[in-house]
Amino acid sequence: MRTGIATVPLDYGRCPHWLFERMERLGRGIAIAIVEEFGPEEFLKRLSDPVWFQSLGCVMGFDWNSSGLTVTTLGALKAGLFEIQDRLGVYVCGGKRESRKTPEEITAYGISRGFSFAPNLIYASKMAAKVDSSLIQSGYQIYQHNFLFTKSGNWVVVQQGMNTGNQTARRYHWLSSILMNKKENKPDFIEEPHSGIVSQIKEKPLNLTAKESDGNRTVSLGLVKEEPKKFLKDLDLIQTKREKNITSMSLSDKEFFWHPVVKEKFDLKRLQKTIFAVNEQKPEDFEKMLSLKGVGPKTIRALSLVAEIIYGARPSYEDPARYTFSVGGKDGTPFPVDRETYDKTLEIMERGIKKSDISLREKAEAQRRLTSFRPSPFCKGSEPKEDCKELYE
Repeated sequence: MRTGIATVPLDYGRCPHWLFERMERLGRGIAIAIVEEFGPEEFLKRLSDPVWFQSLGCVMGFDWNSSGLTVTTLGALKAGLFEIQDRLGVYVCGGKRESRKTPEEITAYGISRGFSFAPNLIYASKMAAKVDSSLIQSGYQIYQHNFLFTKSGNWVVVQQGMNTGNQTARRYHWLSSILMNKKENKPDFIEEPHSGIVSQIKEKPLNLTAKESDGNRTVSLGLVKEEPKKFLKDLDLIQTKREKNITSMSLSDKEFFWHPVVKEKFDLKRLQKTIFAVNEQKPEDFEKMLSLKGVGPKTIRALSLVAEIIYGARPSYEDPARYTFSVGGKDGTPFPVDRETYDKTLEIMERGIKKSDISLREKAEAQRRLTSFRPSPFCKGSEPKEDCKELYE
């Protein structure tokens, strides 16, 4: 999984109209340059790279360290590509205010363009949102969701969550080609599905997308399918012990692991309705269970808690957001700068700036922002040089 990290504080301001118009035109030019050179699938692949996406927002002129970069950059692309979407073969759905309307927009494109794969796209959109709200529980609530796809049915999701407690945002990137399970030739939405996750703050989340959480997922599914009554009884036992401040129980030689939800009070009556409704549908795997109506963060937390404490199936608490570089770092970390790839990226960006219908002054300003990302010509090899510029601020 490719991941990235950036400073993304919450921003409650609005992008001024004059700037948004220019971002539309500049984004359109860059998109045209990439699609004409490499095709629409490559454009989706670039957007799935968290560092490249951040660079795109910077070049288009938005604040580099603002959560608004995600919303505004994608909003500008949606508006800028609308009139040429059939020519490019790239369609943009969703947004901040339109996130819940994403399935409707995909359906409309399916009907008007005859895309028979539209139902699969709707499922992918819903599952990406569910996974990031239910399987990675780090205190971030999803509030923005964009879904982009091509005529061939390939897609990318860029969505963002907010944490009002620490005033930061977290961005999640998905790419359809990464999800393909080669053994069964079908997408796997559950185990490490992301192309990148960007976050300023490292947390200790309940991470059920990790490979290490496979046992916990398996037990959780078994509890719903085979022992729903016992699951509810065990959860009630755990809550009773917690209320009495008892930190150890007789658990048939199973180790008592720490779990972040031991302080939470579950509504057992409400949870019982959900569990028995799911049990009646007999989901064949964890993904199908997660996709069912009513199965949200609290249901998943409760199942994971019982699976861990009663059955010893410990989930991962490793935050999937990590550091990375798109083309390497000047000090050789995590690897030396791939100058050929880096120069090619800059070349495409420059071509897009020239194709955009903005003034010469605005093109010069965009070029200046792009150049600010270019390393010094003296920066060679993996050894750090005093006169080398940082690749990223």
